[in-house]
Formats: sequence, C-alpha cells, structure tokens
Amino acid sequence: MGRRLAAAALPLPLLLALCWAAAGAAALGMNWGTQATHPLPPKAVVQVLRDNGVGKVKLFDTDFAAMSALAGTGIEVMAAIPNIMLADLAADAATAKDWVKRNVQRYDFDGGVTIKYVAVGNEPFLSSYNGSFINVTFPALQNIQNALNDAGIGDRIKATVPLNADVYNSPKQTPVPSAGRFRADISELMTDMVKFLAKNGAPFTVNIYPFLSLYLNDNFPLNYAFFDGGATPVNDNGVLYTNVFDANFDTLVAALKAVGHGDMPVIVGEVGWPTDGDKNAKAAYAERFYAGLLKRLASKAGTPARPGQYIEVYLFGLVDEDAKSVAPGNFERHWGILRYDGQPKYAMDLTGQGRNTMLAPAKGVRYLSKMWCALNPNAKDLGKLGANVDYACTFADCTPLGYGSTCNGMDAAGNASYAFNAYYQAQSQKDAACDFQGLALPTETNPSTAACNFTIQIETGAAVVRGRSAAAVLVALLQVLVVW
Repeated sequence: MGRRLAAAALPLPLLLALCWAAAGAAALGMNWGTQATHPLPPKAVVQVLRDNGVGKVKLFDTDFAAMSALAGTGIEVMAAIPNIMLADLAADAATAKDWVKRNVQRYDFDGGVTIKYVAVGNEPFLSSYNGSFINVTFPALQNIQNALNDAGIGDRIKATVPLNADVYNSPKQTPVPSAGRFRADISELMTDMVKFLAKNGAPFTVNIYPFLSLYLNDNFPLNYAFFDGGATPVNDNGVLYTNVFDANFDTLVAALKAVGHGDMPVIVGEVGWPTDGDKNAKAAYAERFYAGLLKRLASKAGTPARPGQYIEVYLFGLVDEDAKSVAPGNFERHWGILRYDGQPKYAMDLTGQGRNTMLAPAKGVRYLSKMWCALNPNAKDLGKLGANVDYACTFADCTPLGYGSTCNGMDAAGNASYAFNAYYQAQSQKDAACDFQGLALPTETNPSTAACNFTIQIETGAAVVRGRSAAAVLVALLQVLVVW
C-alpha cells in the first residue's frame, strides 16, 4: 500500500519518463544472426532479449530451436525466407502455402510465437548479386502474402522485403534527399512492389548503414555518420540535414512519394556499427553511434520529411558471428552489440535516456577449457608457416589481424599464434587442431595482449537459462508439435 501511494505521488513528468524508459527498449528490435562456429543457445539469446527489455526480433530463417525458444515470450518476430528459396516460392503458389503452413501457422497459437512479419529474402536487389533475384523476389512476395491471406492471418501478419538502401538514390546533378528516386534499372519493379505492399497494408523495409558510407568513401565526412553534430549540413532547399541517416531515410521517402505512396510505413530492418575488421570499425565509434541513434529514437523526433514520428528500427546485430562471409568486408563478423559469448562490448542505454549503463549479459555461458594454441617456440622449419597460417584463417576468423583492426601490428609470431588459436577454438580445442605440421602447441598461458584478445570459445548448448521454467518451455514445444 505504502509503495503504491508513493508511486502515485510521483510528479507526472517523472512518471512519463519512467514509462518511456520501460517501453523504449521494448519498441526496439534486434537482428539475431546465427552464422557462428559456436552460436549461443537459442534459449540464452531469448533470455538476453528479455533481460534487456527488447520486444522485437528479426530472424534470417525459421529455425525450430529459435522459434521454440521465442514461444510464449510475447516478443514480436520477423521470420525470414532465405534468398535461395525465392525461386521455388515464386514459381509455385502451392509451395508458398506449404511454407506458410510449416513456418508460420505451425507456431501461430495462443502461447506460441508472436509472428508479425515475414521477410521475403534479404537485400535481394544488391548490385553485387548481378540480378540473380530480380525476377523472383516480387512473385515470391506476392505468393507468400496471398498464402497468409488465404490462411486467414494476413490481416495481422504481413510479408515485406528487407532491401538495401542501394535500391534508391538521388541523381548526381541533384544530390539531395528530396530528389530521391528508385534505382533506374529496377524502377518499374520497385513501383509494382510498393503498390502491392500498400494494397496489403504492409511496410517498406530498408537497411541503412552510415558506417558503409565511411567504408566505401575515404572522403566521406566522419561526423556526418553520427548524430551529435559537428558535420557541415546538407542544404536541401532550405531543409538542413546534419547526418546521413536522416538524409538516407528521407531519400527513400521521396522515392516512395514519387510513386504515389509517400505515406507508406517504413521499417529500418538493419542499422548498426561494427567494432572490428576496419579502421572505422571501433567500439568507441559504435558506442557513439548508438548513443545518438537511441536518443533520437527516444525523442520521437523523426526526420525532416517525417517529423515527430517514432521510427521502427531493428539494430544490427545482437551477437558477433565469426562464420559470416567477409566478401563485403572483414567487419561483417563484428556487428554485434554483444561479443560472441553474449557479453556486452560497451556502455549502451536502449531507452535512449543517455545513462552510462551496460546491457545485461548472457547468463550461464560455459567456456571450453582455459587452453590456447600458439606458435611452437622450438619450431625449426618456419618455411611452412605462411601456408599453415593461411589454412587456419581459411577455416577460422582472423579478421582482427587486418589493417586497422584490434590485433593488427603484432609480429609474425603473434599473427601465427592468433591464427592457430582461432582455428583451435573453432574446432572446439580438438588435439589434432593444434599441430600445424609441428609449428603449434597447446598452452595454458594466455597469449593475449592489451589490445588483442585471444578468445576461448563457448561450449555450444551449454548455457544455463533462468527465468523460464523447464516445464513452460516443454509445454510450448508440445503445443507446437500438437498444432503441427
């Protein structure tokens, strides 16, 4: 009683601030990628989301273990269809109906998974794909949304296509957001897709990465990638843009307006900052970027083209993934706001209130033995060292050794030890994984330096999760099986 009276006596502004602090993180989404040699167990990941008050998650597939772990949590889910499946879904409406039955209806019950969106593909129109998915993405989207509609769930579960921001641009002669248009080679296709999304009440989903503006252009002004000022504004007919996120978002708004749908809801499916693998991929920059972004989201400031609106955003990503392709760049394996083991990298306040706080870490994570693999100090034939290091780095993550990265600058012995240990850990510390033709030896001495951490991998599936009883999880799983 006393506590209730005290709470009721709080000033209204303070009550509102407390309410937003509680709801702010729940309004955020997180991307949960699993391309890792030792991924965190799904239950541990879901517990991290819950412990940090995150209310939405975007997946890249419909993995049964992940979906089962999300059952009963109330976390909103964007389930996903990989690009490799688009052709089959485009070719046959029955295949799309079967996919919806197996991957959406299967989990759609009281106490099941709260699926809100289906992501049809992932950035399928990237220029680097050379048109591989140009002809199949829209038909796949149509077939999936129609299957959702036919199943009677299309009114609350919408299909969308997460697209890279390269699907729109401003002309070189008028490089301002208000001149934004869809890319010339896919303009007609994008127009048709937007009309279909609008007809079904579905949002446009776009991935925006200010970091890539820096990565792709050495002359890009650093401060323009952040939200805390210091950059020379871009003047768009009297409207001043002080950061590239706003400019990029409003370029899309202009492109949508040009095809008759300037009011279409827009979801930012991915936005984030990596912490390794490039000279601009630093934890300090990531902390700065997120602090500004989260503050902006909390203020509901919107953008110049859409002022006073909360932007639905999914941060990319939750956890580092050491098995991702590095074709776009070495930074690809370091997008996580958490390390590979679920531990936070830097201070981060998801409510956007600017508090100097750390995220709640993954609980109960168990590690492999305190063993590392390092260069054998007595090795004689170093002529084979290069080939063995190359082998190790082909099957393990050596991206921290690259230029501008955290482990760059060590001598040849240090580089070799890092590579050997990365492979040894990726292979779960198997004895045979630390030999390299006699060049390496297991050691209980940690070879890490002040700047470079030689990791010990986690025991996959060994995280102990508290907060949800085993019985509750079992009931959810049984319900899934019964429905199926």
